[in-house]
Amino acid sequence: MVDHLSILANRDAPSLGNWPFLVLALYLVGLLALGIIGFLKNIRAQDTESDYYLAGRGQGVVVTSLTIMATYFSSFAILSFPGWMYAGGISPMLYALNLPVAAAAIYLLGNRIRRIGRKRGYITPADMLTDYYGNSVFIRGLVALTGALYVIPYVIMQIKGGGLLAKGLFRDVDHVNFLGHQVAMEDFGVGALSLVTMAYVIIGGMRSVAWTDVMQGIILLTAMILSGVAVMYALEGPGNFFSRVSGELDGALLTVPARGDTYTVQGAEIGLPHNAWKILTFCAFASLASIIQPAQWMRFYAARDSATLRRSAIAFSTILPVCFIFGVFLVGLGGRVLYEATVVDGVLFLPDGSKVDQVLIHVIQDYFPQIFGALGVVLVSLILVAVMAASMSTADSNLHAISAVATRDLYHPLRRNSSEKERTWVGRIVIIIATAFAAWITYRGQEMKGLLDTITAFFFLAMAFSAQLLPVTIDLLFLRKGSRAGAIAGLAAGLLTVCLFPPLVNLLPGIGENALIDGTSHLKSLFDVGMCGIIVNVIVFAVVSSFTRKPDHAHREAFAKDLSSR
Repeated sequence: MVDHLSILANRDAPSLGNWPFLVLALYLVGLLALGIIGFLKNIRAQDTESDYYLAGRGQGVVVTSLTIMATYFSSFAILSFPGWMYAGGISPMLYALNLPVAAAAIYLLGNRIRRIGRKRGYITPADMLTDYYGNSVFIRGLVALTGALYVIPYVIMQIKGGGLLAKGLFRDVDHVNFLGHQVAMEDFGVGALSLVTMAYVIIGGMRSVAWTDVMQGIILLTAMILSGVAVMYALEGPGNFFSRVSGELDGALLTVPARGDTYTVQGAEIGLPHNAWKILTFCAFASLASIIQPAQWMRFYAARDSATLRRSAIAFSTILPVCFIFGVFLVGLGGRVLYEATVVDGVLFLPDGSKVDQVLIHVIQDYFPQIFGALGVVLVSLILVAVMAASMSTADSNLHAISAVATRDLYHPLRRNSSEKERTWVGRIVIIIATAFAAWITYRGQEMKGLLDTITAFFFLAMAFSAQLLPVTIDLLFLRKGSRAGAIAGLAAGLLTVCLFPPLVNLLPGIGENALIDGTSHLKSLFDVGMCGIIVNVIVFAVVSSFTRKPDHAHREAFAKDLSSR
């Protein structure tokens, strides 16, 4: 999200001195050290696909819990969500419901995926789905495409966000001299963070990614809690917090709006987009999509045993909601009291003209020095690095996942006799190409103004695409009633349905303002796009499966037996 991550620009805040350099240097050195340790572990474990992509399927509770959490939360979560609360009041707080839904999916879906993945040696989601429905190039290709449609926008936007965060972290530095050229700090940040992330993913594979996620996850969760402490301090305790919120904010901000509701700021009507149906359907479907996307799916395979995933689900369902509500949502709501909104051309801004998703950054910059004294400056630097960590922990997981998808689902079918070691090295090359492509898109996006806007809009459909794996996954794990033809038809129908929603439908040649765009735009304002795709997906899947041949009974029974094994 380019707009959502444009932080700290043009703000007269106290200088952080040399602390950002020191904190960031220690952070990056720590990441590279973990990458090297992961590489040495892989060498001792013979550097097979299972080692490189799944850390030998031996990750424990702490690593599994924190890598799932860090992958689930991008920098969007701790920047955009407080901005939503600032602009939209309490209704975005309902998005916290997606966390227990996701935790239930880890418990119910993830554990069964882990069991059969270990039993049958799966690496990617397509390995499982093609093994059950039949080794069809169409299924493998569609599943790989679905994963790519989720992963690629995430990687691009996280790299872009990392550059913007570097610009904010070093706001006293306009540019750096590199090889005789003056490079803007944002561009330098994109390049540096891309190289560091690429390096430790290539070097250590899943072990490095998971261990760095542990470090990044701890920093991120600590940042959320400290941000909540800051806003409570600023408003003189919980009692005064709720008293001032209820007494000073417009009543429309303290209710869940219907579609089209507005409130008035400085004579301008400001829309409230987060209506209840859209939020609830998002929580029900987009949260599941985030759990069955390739990077998370592979984390289920990597867990040591069933108890590890069950405990990870419990940790996810308890720790994240507390951090999210206390350190994200309340910061946005309290920030609305602390910083009176202003309106320019019908758009809401903070008093200094910065965007509303900078509210968390304003809180920590203004109040950490008051709370913690000299230590507050260090903590401000640490939290800005934590937001950067959120970007990197999402980017590294998705780079690692796209590498596995490319080698297992595309390269291996074309080169059947390739060795595991060969495919592992091909995967490393894929990471280099994917990182370079994402960085190139980021740089080009600054010249082609519409490019990153299009990718940003596409980013919000990523979970809708990923959600289309849900029907075939539930069928395989629990029902086993579908056929190969039904799986192909349902998945294709779901993906095409998502493409009919803006902004993708607007990109089709010859499509102007018509009933299709009007209809899908209206549905998108009411419901989660992924849910709409799933409805079509399930109907097509069920109808086609009822007229086509299902996997034979013995095959289905063998799957059921392996799914129940320990």
